[in-house]
Amino acid sequence: MTELTLQTAFSRTALARPPSALSAALTLGWRALLKIKHVPFQLFDVTVFPIMMTLMFTYLFGGALAGSTQAYLQYLLPGIVVQTVVFLTVYTGVGLNTDIQKGLFDRFRSLPIWQPAPIVGALLGDLIRYSLAAVVVLIVGLILGFRPEGGPIGVVLAVLLMLVFASAVSWPWIIVGFLVRTPESVMTTSFLLLFPMTFVSDIFVDPATMPTWLQSVVAVNPVTHLAAASRGLMHGGAKIADILTVLATSVVVTAAFAPIAMRMYYKER
Repeated sequence: MTELTLQTAFSRTALARPPSALSAALTLGWRALLKIKHVPFQLFDVTVFPIMMTLMFTYLFGGALAGSTQAYLQYLLPGIVVQTVVFLTVYTGVGLNTDIQKGLFDRFRSLPIWQPAPIVGALLGDLIRYSLAAVVVLIVGLILGFRPEGGPIGVVLAVLLMLVFASAVSWPWIIVGFLVRTPESVMTTSFLLLFPMTFVSDIFVDPATMPTWLQSVVAVNPVTHLAAASRGLMHGGAKIADILTVLATSVVVTAAFAPIAMRMYYKER
């Protein structure tokens, strides 16, 4: 084959176009969802624990805290959904750290794709993960007797508000995923931060029953406002102040941590 023939053959070969930013992000988001299929424990452990908490608090302490188990369930369940979704945010950092340790992250960055796609795709996949966890806990609540007075629209709006907040909280865990050496270290860090955030709030009890100094701490906890707003939306009495506080906190957290996370991502290249 002559040189001219070779040049002609190569010139007629169409080069594959690189995927668009949206296509790359959606593909890697689908990959994040497939992790649930292959490692269902990622969803199992953060849904079984809330269900156990719901059953335990409702039937052991509900009568003492609210006069009846059914009355307490109406108060508790929106908060348990909030706790579930917030706890799930740590898996963004766990998944990132796992990919780094296995060398997959370097492989992704060597591909001719939109470079932030691994991060954006993971966040998109996590939104579905958060939604699935919320649905599971809500179904259990409905079986137990939870009756949201705000109807389906109120429940959907509450879950959407949780997703906005969870997406913002995922950014700090991306940073932790870059900083620590193992996925287990990410999980250990999460217990140190997420447990105080969720338990020192109004998820389980009305802050009015707490000491004055603790009420002050609970009042500035963003999870308190998220639980109060979600509870209000589900039951038809949400306060605009709580919703705006959650949205403002989400914007501030994203603005503060997303640039740092992306800078660390590009620095690792």
